[in-house]
Amino acid sequence: MTMWAAVLIATAIAFGLKLAGYLVPADLLAEPHVKRVTAALPIALLAALVAIQTLTGQGGAWTLDARLAAVAVAIVALLLRAPFIVVVVLGAATAGGLRALGWA
Repeated sequence: MTMWAAVLIATAIAFGLKLAGYLVPADLLAEPHVKRVTAALPIALLAALVAIQTLTGQGGAWTLDARLAAVAVAIVALLLRAPFIVVVVLGAATAGGLRALGWA
């Protein structure tokens, strides 16, 4: 399969999924269970992405490095209700500092 064929197939699938979203009956989307699930999906997806990016290294192997410490510092800052920019700066400074000390 060529690259263009893969791009066209992925485009068609994405369009089909978006179209299918418009065809779902409104009654089904109004159910409380469906609302709870759809409200939690973005949170779960973001948490999964952060976990994968934090805990995996080259080739998908598990690794513990400065990224884990940076995420831990960011979580503590969030729990202390720090502004978002402060959370980002603290996380970046933690990762940078630990990497400068040799903990890659």
